[in-house]
Amino acid sequence: MWIQKRLRLPAVRRGFHLITDLLVAELPELEGLTIGTAHFFLQHTSASLSINENADPTVRHDFEQYFNRAVPENAPYFQHTQEGPDDMPAHLKAAMLGTSVTIPIMNGELALGTWQGIYLGEHRTHGGRRWLVATLMGQ
Repeated sequence: MWIQKRLRLPAVRRGFHLITDLLVAELPELEGLTIGTAHFFLQHTSASLSINENADPTVRHDFEQYFNRAVPENAPYFQHTQEGPDDMPAHLKAAMLGTSVTIPIMNGELALGTWQGIYLGEHRTHGGRRWLVATLMGQ
């Protein structure tokens, strides 16, 4: 069975946000699959998806601090700045982290590890609502 949905994510502030529960809530079909794969693809170039620690909120803070230092705003060598000082840094952060994740499905659930969650990395100060394509494949 194949299921594909385009999901509209809520607008969030700049930073890293756990969206695992939101995605599962939008995909009730997941419960009907005993084995398979879930693929999530973010249709944007200035936000990212990743899997990481879901228990301690300081991880999300530390991620934001690290990436802001690794890719600073207002770097004198950036030419792509028409949309503001967070424009090119947002593209670079998204390229570094990626825009998709793939997770096994086991017995109607995403087979994430005990401390794993899906993050939306919002890399723009005013990114707005984001589109995500979810594809479930399985039986």
